[in-house]
This record gives sequence, structure tokens and C-alpha cells, in this order.
Amino acid sequence: MAEAGAAGRVEAIYIGAEHGELPHAVESVQAIAGKGLEGNRYFDEGRHESELTLIEAEALEALQAEHGIELDGASSRRNVLTRGVRLNDLVGERFRVGELECRGIELCEPCLTLQSMTTPGITDGLVHRAGLNAEILVGGELRRGDRVEQIEAGPGRPAGPQRGTPVRSR
Repeated sequence: MAEAGAAGRVEAIYIGAEHGELPHAVESVQAIAGKGLEGNRYFDEGRHESELTLIEAEALEALQAEHGIELDGASSRRNVLTRGVRLNDLVGERFRVGELECRGIELCEPCLTLQSMTTPGITDGLVHRAGLNAEILVGGELRRGDRVEQIEAGPGRPAGPQRGTPVRSR
């Protein structure tokens, strides 16, 4: 895994228009604050936790190495496959993905629905490393290869969630 605070990269971007549909890879997509990724099934639902979902390539590699379960980025049902950044460290934090500014809302934990669409045992293999649900604060174009990095606190910019903003956990 990457060092805490280190910048990572977007390896792939996936969107799926319909529930249950295997998301397909795109080179870039428009991300809209408060809505999500254009063309993705959660776009108009207004669910902050579903605006952007991310998963580490390293978590999928560990799933293969430790449990013998192969899962690609699209099958993980997350929008963004990253490398070189610890997504768990971004819960409650503000971070950038290329042009986007986001806030980590909560960990994506694996569910029985994901397991039913993939492989038995996947829920145990991905506990606490199945990704991150994020809110898009500032939209823009999301591109494969974009940097992923935590926004450092500076004058007039608080680190982590702002007052009055709950960070949900499961």
C-alpha cells in the first residue's frame, strides 16, 4: 500500500447506466457536484454517498494474492480504480481527483449483492478495503491518469469535514 498522504493516480474510470449492468470503462467523464458522473446510474438521485466511488488497485491485487479471488475494476462496481493512494485515509477528508474536489464520506463495504454478482468469499476478502464513497464538491472532467491527493489544510481551509457536516460510518 502507498504511504499516507502520498499522491496516487486514476488507473481506470467506470460508469454503468442501469442497475445490475456491468460498468464499462471510459477515458474521461464529466463529474457534477451534487449529482455524480454523467451517464452513471446514480447521477440524478442526489445521494452524496453515491456521487463517486473509488477502489484501490492494490486491494484487488491483495484479494487475488490472499484469497485467490480475481476481481477486475469494472466488476468491483466502483467508478474509479486508483493506484498509490490509501483511500481509507480519506474518510472525512477533502481530496482532489484531477480537476475534482471531493470529500470522503464513508468506506464502501462489500455487500451480499456484490458477492451474488461475482464470487463467494468476496465479502470476507474486501472487508475494510472495498473502497470509498465520496461527495463531489467541485466538478469538472475526470480523466484516466489524473492525480489523486489529499488537500492539505491551509489558511482559511480546514482539514477534514467542516463543522456541521456529519461523517457517516457503518
